[in-house]
Amino acid sequence: MVRRPLGNHHHGHDTLLVTSDTTQTELVAAKTEALRGLIARARVVLWDFDGPICRLFAGHSAEKVANDLVDWLEGRGLHGLLTDDERESLDPHIVLRAVDRRHPGSDLVAELEERLTQEELRATALAMPTPYADPLIRTWTAVGSRLAIATNNSPRVVRTYLESRGLSSCFAPHIYGRTQELNHLKPHPHCLNRALNAMGSAPSTALMIGDTPSDLLAANAAGVPFLGYARNERKEKLLRDAGAEMTVDSLEPLLMLMRTQA
Repeated sequence: MVRRPLGNHHHGHDTLLVTSDTTQTELVAAKTEALRGLIARARVVLWDFDGPICRLFAGHSAEKVANDLVDWLEGRGLHGLLTDDERESLDPHIVLRAVDRRHPGSDLVAELEERLTQEELRATALAMPTPYADPLIRTWTAVGSRLAIATNNSPRVVRTYLESRGLSSCFAPHIYGRTQELNHLKPHPHCLNRALNAMGSAPSTALMIGDTPSDLLAANAAGVPFLGYARNERKEKLLRDAGAEMTVDSLEPLLMLMRTQA
């Protein structure tokens, strides 16, 4: 926005400009204060993995993985297991959950889950770190907060990635990921509750950082305050529509706030 000289305050237009600028500044200040409050109350920080910490499938497309799982099922004559929506979802977890709903605890589900884990492990080599995530994780640990991972990804995958970034000590042993109980995947709060129980934390003193509506729903079900990380407008709209009150499009403001606390 081009700012005109504001000497002639009797011009209504100039006064409006001042007001709109001031309002914008006040909004930013209010959001910063709200973020500061969220951070200050958080003794335990529960992180979703794929999104807030890295883009797991940045170089190894999740859509291709979902298609491969569908092809594998169809190669075994199991085409009818999935609805058209599930088949076209392009989300490996939707495919996995759908099969589990129809054949809970079966060898088929176990084999499908292992195939997904292997694809996720392949993806870790090409995963893209989320900007500011590494220093934020280290700083948050340094100021005495305890961190955990609560994810629908395989815990083996999370550990492999964290080791590659030198971040394991910031989370270990608190990595709660996909188990054979696929009905416990988020939006079920199971992995959050496991983290809270293991760390002896009350939900109100924790904070969940996630990037999908299922993260928000899991946090709500566990009674944990939620901060949405939305790297683009589409993600932000999905989170807002799901009821997220606080979202950020970058982790940088959190890192800045943490450094003022450190």
